[in-house]
Amino acid sequence: MFESLGERLQSAISKIKGYGKISEENISEMMREIRLALLEADVNYTVVKEFTTIVKAKALGEEVQRSLKPGDVFVKIVKDELTDLLGGEQKPLNLVGNPAILMLVGLQGSGKTTAIGKLSNLLRKKHSKKPLLVACDVYRPAAIDQLKQIGKQLNIEVYEEGKKDPVEIANNAIKYAKENKYDYVLIDTAGRLHIDEQLMEELDNIKDSVNPHEILLVIDSMMGQDAINVIEGFNNQLPLTGVILTKLDGDTRGGVALSVRHLTNVPIKFIGTSEKMDGIELFDPERMAGRILGMGDIISLVEKVQSEIDEKEAERAAKKMQKGKFDLEDFLSTMKQIKKLGPLENLIKLIPGASKMGLNNVQIDPKQMGHIEAIILSMTPKERRNPEIIKASRKTRIAKGCGLSVQEVNQLLIKFDEMKKMMKQFSNGNMKMPF
Repeated sequence: MFESLGERLQSAISKIKGYGKISEENISEMMREIRLALLEADVNYTVVKEFTTIVKAKALGEEVQRSLKPGDVFVKIVKDELTDLLGGEQKPLNLVGNPAILMLVGLQGSGKTTAIGKLSNLLRKKHSKKPLLVACDVYRPAAIDQLKQIGKQLNIEVYEEGKKDPVEIANNAIKYAKENKYDYVLIDTAGRLHIDEQLMEELDNIKDSVNPHEILLVIDSMMGQDAINVIEGFNNQLPLTGVILTKLDGDTRGGVALSVRHLTNVPIKFIGTSEKMDGIELFDPERMAGRILGMGDIISLVEKVQSEIDEKEAERAAKKMQKGKFDLEDFLSTMKQIKKLGPLENLIKLIPGASKMGLNNVQIDPKQMGHIEAIILSMTPKERRNPEIIKASRKTRIAKGCGLSVQEVNQLLIKFDEMKKMMKQFSNGNMKMPF
């Protein structure tokens, strides 16, 4: 997300960092490049104009003029203003109710039903609480079935009463949730191809009936500037508490995210980062500004690792590495842990300076990791623990077992042996870490 915008802004900022001082002339040149980058990213023209005016005024201020490193001060100004544009600070969900009621609304095709599954999955993992999904979209064909399928996939219960009155379904679901001690109730409401009176009246009736703690609008970021009109249309009828931007991973421009808060005053609370059921994350303006400007997002990287990696397992593997006793069984276990983190190229982008090191466009073939896994699984437990016993006949058997070549088995064993030697040198203090 924001790749092309990030590259353009980073390119402009790198030039200013090379100047000994900031002048009206060179700052005007920079602002022209920044303005073009934002407009090409589909950021609203009014927003672009205000943003560049503020940044230019601050960049020509006394603080920058007096600074020994004016370029660094300029970068801070851009980051602070970008953060402000994105909403200033993270806006957490209101989850104080018992149960907390979240009502999701949106147009058809926005990804609302998928988003409700992702959000329930995130809440369950983050807070270790029990969510209930409620099927109130009684008009769209297969909407109830889709939600039930998502519930089954995530092992989260779905409350449904077929094609009955949505207001009645929502009320009955709240009673059911209280009786069965559910912590969160997430209501999937009907959408339309456009905002109309009938849709808004129904949503208003559900809202008045269940008094939700959150009313979240799910919106497709690929809509571009039309998204602003949709947000305002819903917000005029319902008191929206936040927005979930879907498909942001598929839109490298991302201009809508930079325009939403400034133009509608509705905070972005979550963004969709992939099609998978864990492909949603809390929207943090400061972290996102850092990502856009190539500063990385180490906090998100650490949180991702902490949420997915088994700490005891990682500690055990680290101790074995230090002692030089790390075997292929440990390697397989570590690989499985890493796979939980999702595509590795997405994680690499969170490392500060990734774009400067040319890591932004790194492609890691998941098939290659699959081949390594298949080779190790074709070995006996004894072979995994003692790779040195794997000679010609064993290699042939392993290759046949996984459907790969003896050469590929050989390559894995050579690379693993080299990795073990390197680990041993690090643990003995004979080599310095390369950072």
